[in-house]
Amino acid sequence: QRSNDSGEVIAWVVSKFGAFLSNEMMRNIIGQTKSSFDLRDIMDNKKILLVNLSKGKTGELNSRLLGMIFVMKFQAAAMSRANILEDQRQDFCLYVDEFQNFSTDSFATIMSEARKYHLNLVVANQFTTQLTDEIREAVFGNIGTIVSFRIGQNDVDTLSRYFQPLFDGDDLLRVPNFNTIVRTLISGVPTQPFSMATLPTLGKPNEKLSSALKQLSAAKYGRPKAKVEEEIFARLSTKEPPKTAFGSPSSMPRSRPASGVGGQFGSNNQM
Repeated sequence: QRSNDSGEVIAWVVSKFGAFLSNEMMRNIIGQTKSSFDLRDIMDNKKILLVNLSKGKTGELNSRLLGMIFVMKFQAAAMSRANILEDQRQDFCLYVDEFQNFSTDSFATIMSEARKYHLNLVVANQFTTQLTDEIREAVFGNIGTIVSFRIGQNDVDTLSRYFQPLFDGDDLLRVPNFNTIVRTLISGVPTQPFSMATLPTLGKPNEKLSSALKQLSAAKYGRPKAKVEEEIFARLSTKEPPKTAFGSPSSMPRSRPASGVGGQFGSNNQM
């Protein structure tokens, strides 16, 4: 019975990952044996890593999976700092937009333990009801700063208590565009809530600079697409067929078929 149960579990896992293996983009990302990014090095040396997980580009399921992977890898990198003294741990900020898409139960652990490893979290989402009860309690139990733009009626009861008595629920419902109500900590001491106007967009996007930075990043950290696919397909390909007795039909000379997966891709180099 245990063998059958194990087989069912393996089949379930394989079926779930089959969707990612059949997707060219995801296969080339998660199918590599070594990551191009050392998150511990990024944290310790104050580097910047931008991860675009737009659902329009990656798809909703792929976006969620990659986001969760990055969050958990940042957690592991932060906790690996246990091997150095606390005063040697550089502060590092992890910004997570559309937080509800990547909030697993392990995020509650990150919220409660990341501070001592100097991993600072800035998370943003639209509605508190997008979070599970456990995650919501972890968020409000550990955060030092709450920045509230205009909210909906369903969030009034949850958020208004953090800004009382200076601001009530009606104030939160009527916050003007580009304005917020804030409660924060200064030197570890809670301040009185206050209103704040956000800064306007600073300057105009520099498309040439953006393109140059992307090309530089691809050249430094990326690998040719054809090389990545060659390595992945080599691992996925079947081994040599078992030898059969001479004279049997299957022992007759024949050409080995090409991989059914690899035949659909070109050999152009793409970063």
